[in-house]
Amino acid sequence: MSAPVPAAPPAASLPASNENPLRKLKIIKVVVNAGVGESGEARTKAERVLEMVTHQKPVATRAHSTNRDFGIRQGQEIGAKTTLRGPEAVAFLEQAFEARDRQLDPNSIDRFGNFSFGIADYTDFTGMKYDPQIGIHGMDIAVEIGRSGWRVRDRRTRSAPIPRRLRSTRDETRRFLEERFKVTFVE
Repeated sequence: MSAPVPAAPPAASLPASNENPLRKLKIIKVVVNAGVGESGEARTKAERVLEMVTHQKPVATRAHSTNRDFGIRQGQEIGAKTTLRGPEAVAFLEQAFEARDRQLDPNSIDRFGNFSFGIADYTDFTGMKYDPQIGIHGMDIAVEIGRSGWRVRDRRTRSAPIPRRLRSTRDETRRFLEERFKVTFVE
């Protein structure tokens, strides 16, 4: 006696489109940067702001070259930054878009689909209160968008350039932001 043949799955459980799930765009990383241009108390305050907003410990950013007009020496700590990945990046981006009223300039998206924007004051975030000891500090947010397989560029052994099929375009990123985060673009 032969084994019973399993029934075919109902048509309703099949995916609506034949889109490959590995082709979907995702957020690779979000870098939050607060540059103050000097070391000392101002940079320490910027670090505290980043820690309050991102809930991660920031690292110092250093000057690449000496600029005598601004009084900056090479290697001097002049800012702070934090890198977010995974669910923390998505949650932070939701808060950042809410602080910007879910509006972006379409020119902030580059040709590879990455984008960046700024927030003038940390009190724009929901739940943040003004602290007179810190003052007013803004931040720049840079977001890298990609697909699965992006790790080819960053791996230690046999790293390779990103194939064109894994990169996103401006239009793809724009559609992704409109659908996923309900962002509107101010023309």
